Amino acid sequence: MSETNKPQQVEDGVVVSLDYTLVVDGEEVDTSKGRGPLDYLQGQGNIISGLERELAGMAVGEGKKVVVAAKDGYGEYDEDEVKDVPRDEFPQEIKAEVGVQLQMRDEEGFVVQGEIVEVGEESVKLDFNHPLAGEPVTLFVRIRKVIPPRQQRVGAVL
Repeated sequence: MSETNKPQQVEDGVVVSLDYTLVVDGEEVDTSKGRGPLDYLQGQGNIISGLERELAGMAVGEGKKVVVAAKDGYGEYDEDEVKDVPRDEFPQEIKAEVGVQLQMRDEEGFVVQGEIVEVGEESVKLDFNHPLAGEPVTLFVRIRKVIPPRQQRVGAVL
């Protein structure tokens, strides 16, 4: 693809490289500063939907402040995602202490992240909501570059 045919704006199917800072309640909670840009494939749901929608059509070099509602970000807080685990079923190798982060497998075998939010005599309460669930988030973004996805060879058998 020649320089003139390279994509110059964010559209479905291009790889987007962007700098970002994520702010919640006026506090910076994540940033690409010092780590390099975030790269993702636009239109595939690889980032939160509210941000992906707002990035569509932005040009290389363009920056913007994006406010994303909880439902379009990390989801609404769901009380059904808070589970009580009986103490005798809680793994002994994990310290039962408020704030401990852990990974478990759900019924389908998928890895889920949780946090211990309460420790009682009879049970341990785990919260499987994303830590930012229920929170609107603000992102400051700048598009560094957009590149077409790699061309795949089709039909070649070696």
